[in-house]
This record gives sequence, C-alpha cells and structure tokens, in this order.
Amino acid sequence: MSDYMFMLENHLNPEQNRVVAEVRHAAAIHKMAVYLTGGAMRDMLGGFPIRDLDFAVEGDAVKLVKTLVKETGAKSLSQDSVRRTEELRFPGGVTAEIGMARSERYARPGGKPHVSPATIREDLLNRDFTVNAIALSLNEPSLGLLIDPTNGLADLEHRELRAVHSYVFFDDPLRILRLERFRVRLGFTVEEKTLQQLANAREAEVEKLIPSRKLYEEMRHIANDPNPAGVVRALDEARLLTLFSPALEGPKINIASLARLEKAVQTIPFGVDLGLDCTGLFIYFLNEKLSSKERTALIRGTGMTAAEAREWQQIDTRAKKLQKALDSRKLQKPSEVYRLLAGARPEETIFLLVRSESRLAHDRIKNYLQKYLPAAREVTDQEVRATGVKPDTPAFAKARNALIAEKLDTRKRKEPPAPEPTPTPAPEPAPRGRFRRARAPAY
Repeated sequence: MSDYMFMLENHLNPEQNRVVAEVRHAAAIHKMAVYLTGGAMRDMLGGFPIRDLDFAVEGDAVKLVKTLVKETGAKSLSQDSVRRTEELRFPGGVTAEIGMARSERYARPGGKPHVSPATIREDLLNRDFTVNAIALSLNEPSLGLLIDPTNGLADLEHRELRAVHSYVFFDDPLRILRLERFRVRLGFTVEEKTLQQLANAREAEVEKLIPSRKLYEEMRHIANDPNPAGVVRALDEARLLTLFSPALEGPKINIASLARLEKAVQTIPFGVDLGLDCTGLFIYFLNEKLSSKERTALIRGTGMTAAEAREWQQIDTRAKKLQKALDSRKLQKPSEVYRLLAGARPEETIFLLVRSESRLAHDRIKNYLQKYLPAAREVTDQEVRATGVKPDTPAFAKARNALIAEKLDTRKRKEPPAPEPTPTPAPEPAPRGRFRRARAPAY
C-alpha cells in the first residue's frame, strides 16, 4: 500500500472508507478508471477534516452512478447534466460527487461550457485552484499514485490559493465567490497573480453573469460550511453578497444569528452524522431582517424552487411542534427524549437550539446531542445479534432500540466527589488559674 493510500484510510472515517471501497468496486465492474479528487484530496493533504468525497471517472459517470444507487441504496441530491456530475448521499450520511473526467471550453465569460470527455490530467488542468487540482488513483495497478500537474501540493504547504490558469474567473465567474469561501475556511492567502486576475474579472463585472441557479448552489455550500458567518462577512466586505439579494447589506445582514447557528451545529459530536442539511436554516436566518418583498427578490434572484423556499419558510412552524413535545413533563426518561429527537428532523432540533427560549428544551437537546447519541452509538451489531434476531429485519431495529433504551435509562450519574474531611482543630488550653465553661451543643 502506498503512503498516500495509508494516509487516506487513516484520514477517513469508517463510513467514508466504505464508500471509497464501493466506488472502487463499481468502477472495476465497468472497467472504468476512477480517482479521488478535488476537496477530498485538498483536505486530506492539508490536514483538514474530509467533509465530502469527490470522484472523477474516465468513462460514463452516469452508468457508474446508476450502479452505485442500485447496489448501495445511495440517493441523488443534485445533478449537472451539462458536466455529467451527480451528488449522492450514501447510507450512513456520506455525501460524494461522482463526475466524468472532462475538459471545458467557454465561448464567452460565464457562458454554458462545451464539455467533452478527458483524461484525469486534462480534467485537473481545467479546475479552479491548484489545491483542488490533485488526484489519487484508486485503480490497480496504479493504486495510490498522486497526480498533481499544477504543483498544488506545494501551494498547500505554503497555505496559498493560486488559480490553475489565467481565465479561471472569466470562464466561470462563480469561482469569485468560491475563492472567498475557500480563503475563509482554509485560512489561506491568495497568490499575487491570482489577486490581479480577480481584480481584472471584477473590473469587467463578470460576477453579474453568474446564473441564478448557480447562486443557490453556492448558497448551499456556504450554509454547510464550518464558518458560514465568516463567509457571509467576507462576501459582504468584497461587495458580493448583494448578488444574492440587493437588500443584503449593512444592518440587513443577520451575522449574530448566523454565528449562533454555527455554534449550535458545533454541539453535534465529531463523527456523528445526523443527516443535517443547514441550507434551510441558513437561508431562514440570512433572510430574517429582510422584508417580505426583499425575501421574494432573493427567491427569484437565486432560482429557488417552491419546495426549497418552503423548507425555510415553514421551519419555525414545524419546530414549534417539537418544542411543545420537548417541554412536556411526560418525558421522564432519557430514552424518551432520545426517541423523540431521534425521530425529529435534525434541522428542527438545531433551529430550537438557536432560537428557543425554553431552558428545558435546550437542556434536553444538549443532553441528546452530547450524552445520549454517543451512548447509543456504543450499542454494536454484535450485541443486537446476541438477542437472537436476524440482521436487516424490523425485529433487528426494534431490538437495537430496546438495548439503547436500556443503556440510556440505566446510565449511572456521576456522583459529586465526597468533600475532604475538615481536620478538627486542637482545643485551646485554658488560661492558667481559670476554668473554661463548655458551651452547650446547638441542635
């Protein structure tokens, strides 16, 4: 095994390692060459947590996606028919983008690209920034081979963002927004030549050519970024936030609530995937200080569908039902709180953590996230099988829930440490020639 494969396996969590194995297997069935690319490689080599997996396929990516959906039960989140990419969510919560290795040619700035199949090297040379233009072969016999045609590894070491080529921002103006997001998330500086290319693109106002639907997709990425408030602040300082809505400037930007949302999401234990999508939450709080007319303008300006708009417009109403249940005194046992919140949508749980004024609801949510969830994850399949039920059956899930309830309700509370005994002071000697009268004990 190569050093890079060893590094990858140790950097991924078990669910992500399983998805990599499933993608490799599906690609082998179709005799396609597949590579781990983009953000996953950047984060692995840069020492950051790997949030999502990105795969490039030399071949028909659509055929590979169909096989993965059929064999693994993965669900499609979004697709780009032009670039032939699809984003999937696998059982266990791992998200991955599967795309055809491709070259893109643009007839005009911000226009629809002409896409054609390409080798992995040609694909990398068409990407945005060098730190995102690194690939790792997942194929035999080149397993673990690092492909880095733009020297992105050196830029990772220098903590610098550098454009792959001179037309990065003119070809796809959305990359102007992506640059700000990466700069905030990674804490990198921007290389001098790339800054000049950015200035040229801004002078030509190519950011106004970003399609509305692309703005919504970027908003999704910002919403699920570890530091959404910081990204919004950076976009405002760069005079780019008004692309989403002309009203988003000055006091209309709800940075305080976005910071509280960020803090609430951070209470989820590391490695626990609730299937949380922060898009609706982010848009709700981003919109909070806008008028009804201004919110409508944001919906129209970002190409939001009616279903996507309802997701944040109705979250307050949905969360009130959950709050009522959480405030009930009928919830006496930890297992009852766990069952309630495990069955609720995670977006509503996090919304209450940000917005609710109920101390009881807050305490129960925090106990669920920080105590009950980690304890429930300690129940293994082996323990469930020991009860005599067959895996992959309703009875198996029921037995697991029973074991979780038993574990939660019998958890020993930490007893406060016993106070150290106070030493008894030695009696003072009576003054010579006089007797001390003993004081009557107080009852």
